[in-house]
Amino acid sequence: QRWFTTFAIGLPGPTSLLTIFQTFLDGHLKNFVEEVQATSSGIIRVALELHKQVSKTFRKSAANFHYEFNIRHLSNVFQGLLVSQPDEFQTAEKFVHLWLHESERVYGDRLVSYEHLTQYNAIAQGQSKRGFPNFNITRFFATEAADPLVFCHFADNIQDKCYDQIMSISNMSIILEDALREYNELNSIMDLVLFEDAMKHIARISRIILNEGGHALLVGVGGMGKKSLSNLAAYICAYTVRQIVISSTYGINDLKDDLKWMYNKAGLKDEGVMFLLTDSQITNERFLIFINDLLASGNIPDLFAVDEVDTIVGAVTNRVKATGVVPDKKSCWDWFINQIRKNLHVVLAFSPVGDDFKNRARKFPALVNCTVIDFFQDWPEEALYRVGQQYMGPLDFGTDPAIRNGIEKFLPFSFKTVSAEAVEFKKKERRFVYMTPKSYLELLKLYMEMLESKRVESDTAINRLDNGLKRLRDTSEAVVKIEENLKVSLEDADVKKTTAEGIAEVVSKEKAIVEVETAKAQEESEKVAVIQKSVMKEQKDVSEDLAKAEPAVVAAMAALDSL
Repeated sequence: QRWFTTFAIGLPGPTSLLTIFQTFLDGHLKNFVEEVQATSSGIIRVALELHKQVSKTFRKSAANFHYEFNIRHLSNVFQGLLVSQPDEFQTAEKFVHLWLHESERVYGDRLVSYEHLTQYNAIAQGQSKRGFPNFNITRFFATEAADPLVFCHFADNIQDKCYDQIMSISNMSIILEDALREYNELNSIMDLVLFEDAMKHIARISRIILNEGGHALLVGVGGMGKKSLSNLAAYICAYTVRQIVISSTYGINDLKDDLKWMYNKAGLKDEGVMFLLTDSQITNERFLIFINDLLASGNIPDLFAVDEVDTIVGAVTNRVKATGVVPDKKSCWDWFINQIRKNLHVVLAFSPVGDDFKNRARKFPALVNCTVIDFFQDWPEEALYRVGQQYMGPLDFGTDPAIRNGIEKFLPFSFKTVSAEAVEFKKKERRFVYMTPKSYLELLKLYMEMLESKRVESDTAINRLDNGLKRLRDTSEAVVKIEENLKVSLEDADVKKTTAEGIAEVVSKEKAIVEVETAKAQEESEKVAVIQKSVMKEQKDVSEDLAKAEPAVVAAMAALDSL
């Protein structure tokens, strides 16, 4: 640093700032009604005082490194005022409401917690009362049933792009529900729950990217819906959404090709393009060199080769000539870059968890300095209830509505209770436990999966019980039939038994007779046996005598033969 002369340039004084912004604001309000024109000086004074109070209250720190408020933020407030049109702002009160809204978008959306947001609201309310005591500002800061302070480009419909005030959240919901339905018909379906905070974020994103050179930095933990809300906001603004597709081979040259495509579409075709980039897609920190240049000026050195630059210059020469400017190479290139700033808008979706966000913001200051920050706060209980209600909608909880109502109310209550315990855990143990909307969605999915699993188990048990009871009933019926058949069989058996007993009696009598006859036969048999024995003895004796006489007979026969 010893080779350079350092100049410290502070914020211009109140008189200089009043002169600067008075010139712009009075020039813009010259076609408005006198009542609105008369508020010019008062709005500038209150805006300067509010900026001063915010700068004193919210100091830059290591944790809140983006709490840095300078003349750029004042300019953003008045840039929002310059979007107003005479037909929509016929009263001074409405124009003051617009200033209050733009201040909240520039200062309030950068704050990291509800506590800081409450502090800012107190400061803004106090300054508004002092600067404009005749206007009712407190209705926007009521603790309950506060009126919505929302200005957007789709107050009546998404076609006119007229920047006006939303009078009721219900009308805003109808418009955005219709836009979401149209988006889902043309693109892959987004299952969004458009609760009040989500709709306000859509209004903020569309407000940023519809401004020339408007780039958004959406900061919030995972699952807050940053990408989905950005896609819907781009559809409302009629922009083409471009995202890089990360792969194992995606590198610097691929990023340059994507940027060239976006530059050609925005600069040559004059079409709106939203470049949506998340921190998970930054696989190489060198990507941020190109993003930093794009955010800062729109001119990325060495993005195009010399012949490609000549082609672009040749394509825009006639259009540059039509503006009355000499169409030399520098003028044509400057016109092309202005078209880029007009039509190409970057939306960065980063998470504040860890040190990556802080380190990247330190190395590449345009990430914070050249973007409008929209810090996504924790989902309110109403949002949790709405999301849970949509997830529980298809489930069958029976005919008693109290069961469904109790479950839908308990889910956000349990999440809030655990979140409160996580804060206490951080205070006592100095350790972070992040309870994010993604955790809540996982809770809902886990409940649905467990409910389905338990219902399958219950159905299986019920079927088993039904089958068992059916078998018992079948068995009981079979037993009754068997008993009836058994009665008939017993009657037949009794008849047969009687018959058998009669037959047995007859048989018994005949058996007695047979036994008597058998005894007689036995006696005769014994007598016959004695006779037989005697005969057998006599037969034996005769046989022996015959055997003795037989040789003599043979001899006699032989003698006879010799005669």
